[in-house]
Amino acid sequence: MNAARTLATAARVLRQLRHDPRSIALMLLVPCVMLFLLRYVFDGSPRTFDSIGASLLGVFPLITMFLVTSIATLRERTSGTLERLLAMPLGKADLIAGYALAFGLLAVVQSALATGLALWFLDLDVTGSPWLLLLVALLDALLGTALGLFVSAFAASEFQAVQFMPAVIFPQLLLCGLFTPRDRMQPVLEGISNVLPMSYAVDGMTQVLHHTDMTADFVRDVLIVAAFALLVLGLGTTTLRRRTP
Repeated sequence: MNAARTLATAARVLRQLRHDPRSIALMLLVPCVMLFLLRYVFDGSPRTFDSIGASLLGVFPLITMFLVTSIATLRERTSGTLERLLAMPLGKADLIAGYALAFGLLAVVQSALATGLALWFLDLDVTGSPWLLLLVALLDALLGTALGLFVSAFAASEFQAVQFMPAVIFPQLLLCGLFTPRDRMQPVLEGISNVLPMSYAVDGMTQVLHHTDMTADFVRDVLIVAAFALLVLGLGTTTLRRRTP
């Protein structure tokens, strides 16, 4: 990897995104709107919002970053931009790291906006530190970015990229423990949930919700989510092709 090439790639991606207000709105505003709607869906039951709001604070950024990253990267592939870039003295790791850095910066803004809205405007009541909540939300957004970069290699159109959501995101959403504790699931499903990264994202949010201090389980959860993100980014470099078929 070359730091200058990685930063140049990230700057190029950010310049392109600056001219795409719809993608920026999807990344920055949609999670906030979803949290706002959720708060008033449970207007008569604020404790219900407290119990699931923290978990969804991590789930919403993951989903939106997955969508935007997969579609944006696919556009680069289908337009031939990636092929032209890889014809230059630019390593695959430089390219993936540049994309991850650009979308990661947006993930920081997205996570900060969603966390600030939930805590200080929607009165989400958490026992732990808001900074820990922000950390998990950020890691979830970065995980969504990594997954989006990875699956974009297997889609031939933007429609196909969107179709990956039921295959990649929905099973994790159902098995992450958001709807029922994972230890109450059928044993086979519990075993599957134990290897899905969103399960640990939700567990990390739950730890912040109920504990004042950083627990060992919290550290384990954030390390697993971060490791999954790095692993998927590494796999993403193997899907880059010098020539588009």
